[in-house]
Amino acid sequence: MTNSKLAWRNLSRNKRRTLITAASVFFAVFFALVMRSIQLGSYDYMYKNVIESYSGYLQLQQTDWWYEKTINNSFEYDSEIRETLTNDENVLELIPRLESFSLASSGANTKGVMIMGIDPVKESLLSDISKKVAKYQLTPEAIEKITIDENFSEKIIKNAELFEGNYFNNKERLLTDLGINIDDADKYMPLLEPYCSIEGSQIELGDPGVWIGTGLADYLLLNPGDTLVLMGQGYHGTTAAGKFPVRGLLELPVSEISGRIVYMPYDIAQQFYNTGNQLTSVVLHLKNNDDRAIEDTKERLDDSVPPKTRITDWKEMNEVVIQQMEADNVSGMFMIGILYIVIAFGIIGTVLMMTAERKREFGVLVAIGMQKKKLASIISYEMIFIGLLGVIAGALVSIPIILYGVEHPLIFKGEIAHMMEEYDFEPKLVFESINLYFIWQLLVVGIMVLISLIHPVRKILNIKVVNALRA
Repeated sequence: MTNSKLAWRNLSRNKRRTLITAASVFFAVFFALVMRSIQLGSYDYMYKNVIESYSGYLQLQQTDWWYEKTINNSFEYDSEIRETLTNDENVLELIPRLESFSLASSGANTKGVMIMGIDPVKESLLSDISKKVAKYQLTPEAIEKITIDENFSEKIIKNAELFEGNYFNNKERLLTDLGINIDDADKYMPLLEPYCSIEGSQIELGDPGVWIGTGLADYLLLNPGDTLVLMGQGYHGTTAAGKFPVRGLLELPVSEISGRIVYMPYDIAQQFYNTGNQLTSVVLHLKNNDDRAIEDTKERLDDSVPPKTRITDWKEMNEVVIQQMEADNVSGMFMIGILYIVIAFGIIGTVLMMTAERKREFGVLVAIGMQKKKLASIISYEMIFIGLLGVIAGALVSIPIILYGVEHPLIFKGEIAHMMEEYDFEPKLVFESINLYFIWQLLVVGIMVLISLIHPVRKILNIKVVNALRA
């Protein structure tokens, strides 16, 4: 009988020992895979949020715009540029923008703001900003009415008080933060809407209306229908001043942006800043946005764009974010390293226990004539089989959890959500789909199992039969 067959049969001799050893490997694989999936998923989600909510993957800009963001560093946007860019095989659509700064005022309150001139229809291809228009707010008045309404439980009232002042751009998020099951929407929404609903409408080209961030609205004490006054410097030193009706409030995940952003149609922004047909950037909406396709598209267009303009990629536009993510990834790898150390000690501790428990068994086998090398080979096969059982079981259990997490990110609510939002984190836990990291985690744990073989093999090769029989 071969050593591998003997080892396989030995696993069933002591099922408890086999189960304990395999369980240590199983939990090692399970936690390593799930933790790494959450880490990589969070990084990917943050990258995607930054890129797809603002910069895009490629932009056409005036040569100096990214380094000196003034309205004077803009370029003429004409049919020739549109034709040049849209003729590329990887470009689906062009998203025009005119960005600058201004002083926003309402009553006695003023604040410096960023003006984003956009095409509301085309912008939906990138940031889908129209879906961020707030539809509900838990004002003190709304909470007071909810408190005295007998239809709401103490839990709902407590959550409402926790999120006082918060805005919501959909009913699902409102219900989630109030601790109400989505399935009960038909029961509670008719009760909540009279208390919490706020106005909000779309902006469109030719319409002088604007959207403003909820943080800015709170600071300037503005609501939809009110008037926002903007004053600044236009193109080549001209005066830029105007009054704009507020069409809606934008609930944005980052409070710093929410407190300083004003969106308006780009043709209205051109009139406001006296730029004529000038734009500060054109975002390229791509068919294929993987790294290689982006590089190829940039290379093709670099030689064909007009003088004093250039194609800028997302890595250059988000250099600081990339550095922050890489630094955070290092800390994430450090945490995974600590997990691996804990896992390694768990596996090695289990192997030490198994070796000490079987010391007499090994002595008897050697005493009746089994060669030490053959015994060491059998024990090695046993550990490999146990390791494989643990690795396969850990992978099989973690795969459905990861795949479910990819399709259904974990949304935090209540106090945890409130705490995360205070630090400008979206209360959402995103998983990375299965790719190369999955294999690496399995390999690392497999290597740990192989390293753990050193101890029992050494003990068997150096075994003293008399001492072993007395164990």
